[in-house]
Amino acid sequence: MRQGSLFDLQELYHLEPTQRFEAVFSTIDIEPIFAVVTKKSRFGRPVGLNYAAMIYSLIARITERIPFIKDLVKRLKYDMIFRLDCGFLVSDSIPSEAAYSRMITVLCESDVLENVQGTLLHQAISEGFVEDDTVAIDATHVLAKDAAPPKEEQPKSEPKKRGRKSKEEREQWLIEKAEQEANLPLYDKKIEEQLDIPLDELRAEIPQDPQWGIKKNSQGKNVFWYGYKAHLAVGTKSQYIFQSLLSSANLNDGKAAIPLLKGLHEHVLFPSMRYQTMDAGYDFEAIYTQIHRMGHQSVIAYNKRNEPEPIGFDKHFAPTCVREHSYRYDSFDHQYETLKYTRPKECKDCPLANDGLCQKVYKVKITTNLRRYTAPARGSKTWKTIFKRRTAVERVNAYLKGYFQLNNVRYRTGKRAKVHFDLVTLVYNASKLGADRINRKLSKQQAA
Repeated sequence: MRQGSLFDLQELYHLEPTQRFEAVFSTIDIEPIFAVVTKKSRFGRPVGLNYAAMIYSLIARITERIPFIKDLVKRLKYDMIFRLDCGFLVSDSIPSEAAYSRMITVLCESDVLENVQGTLLHQAISEGFVEDDTVAIDATHVLAKDAAPPKEEQPKSEPKKRGRKSKEEREQWLIEKAEQEANLPLYDKKIEEQLDIPLDELRAEIPQDPQWGIKKNSQGKNVFWYGYKAHLAVGTKSQYIFQSLLSSANLNDGKAAIPLLKGLHEHVLFPSMRYQTMDAGYDFEAIYTQIHRMGHQSVIAYNKRNEPEPIGFDKHFAPTCVREHSYRYDSFDHQYETLKYTRPKECKDCPLANDGLCQKVYKVKITTNLRRYTAPARGSKTWKTIFKRRTAVERVNAYLKGYFQLNNVRYRTGKRAKVHFDLVTLVYNASKLGADRINRKLSKQQAA
C-alpha cells in the first residue's frame, strides 16, 4: 500500500507468527463473540471445547491463509506452537470440523461480528489513527464455492394483444402495475425508495443468495461470475474499512450505496469527514440527496445517459461566455450552498467584455441540480484531486483478496458466506490497527 510509514501491513506479515498473532489478537475484543457462541446449557454439542481459542483460530486461519477448516484442524493437531498461539491449552481437545461448523451456524444468526468491528473502528479513531476527510465507496466481485445451478426453462408467454388498449383496459393495467411495483422486494424497487427507510431494515433486506453478476473490465469487455458482491466504504487516508456489506452478485452497485452512507452517518461520523467519492456506477440522484442530507459533498463521476449537450454550459456544467469560453470555478459558499464562477481569462482582452453580454461573476446553488453541481465544482483541480483518492478502496479490495482470503468463500449459503466476509473485514481492520500501533511505537523509539 502506498504509505510513507515505517511499518505497514506487508511488514506485519514478515513478523514471526507469534508476534503477528499478538499484534492482531490484541486489537479484537472477543468477549461479545464468546458470549454468543458459548453453550448456555449442558445439552447438545460438547461443553469441554475452548471456544475463545476457537474464535482466535478462525482469525488465525485468515492471517495464515489456511484455505479449509479441515486444514485448520490438521494444523492445530500437529503444530503445537500454532495451537498455543491460538490460546489452546495442552490439555484441551482439538475441535472437529463439525464443531467449527456449529459455531459458524450460531454466528449466522447474530450481528456480533459487525458490532465488534464497530468497537475496533472506534478504538482506532480514539487512538488518533483515523483522521480522514474523504470516504471512497466501491464494490468488488466475490466468487461462490458452488457452480451455478442449471438455467431453468421459462414457459413461453402468451403473445401480447396488438393495438392500443381501451380506456378500461389501460386503467386496469395501471392498477395491476402499481400493485406489482408495491409488492416488489425493497432492492428491486428504485433507489429513491431507500431514502426514508431505516438503516436496520435496509441491512436486513439486502439479498445475499449467490447469483450471476456482470461487469465491464478495464478493456471494456463483459465479465460474468457466480457469487456475491462486497461493498466497502474506506477512509482514503487511513484505509480503514468504515462500513461493509455483502450482497448477491446481481445487485446494482448504486443500490448498496445508501445503506453504506447511512451506516457512516449513524455509526462512524466524525468532524473531519467531508467528501464521499465514487465512480460513475453510483451516479444516481438519490445518492446525491443522501450525501446532501448528511451535510457532506459528493465527488462522483458523471454518467451521461443519452442527455443532450447543455446550452450555455461546458461538459463540466460550468457556464460559458458568448464565445463559449468556460467560467473559472472560484469558491463555494457553505452558508448559501452556492458555487461562484469568475470571468474566463480569455475575456480579459475581449471587446465584448464591457458590452454587458458577459457578466463578471456567475453564481449557482448546488440544490438546483445535485448531480451537476457539486462542491468543489466538477472539472476543477480540487475536484480531480479528491476523485483520485478513490483508488484507496481499490487497493483495499486487492488486499482483501490477496492477503485475507476474501475470494476463498467455502460456504454454500449467503448467510454463512457473510460470516466469512465479516471475519475478513474484521481481521483486516485489526491488522491495520496492529500495524499502526507498531508504527507509532517505532516512531517514538526513533524520536528518542
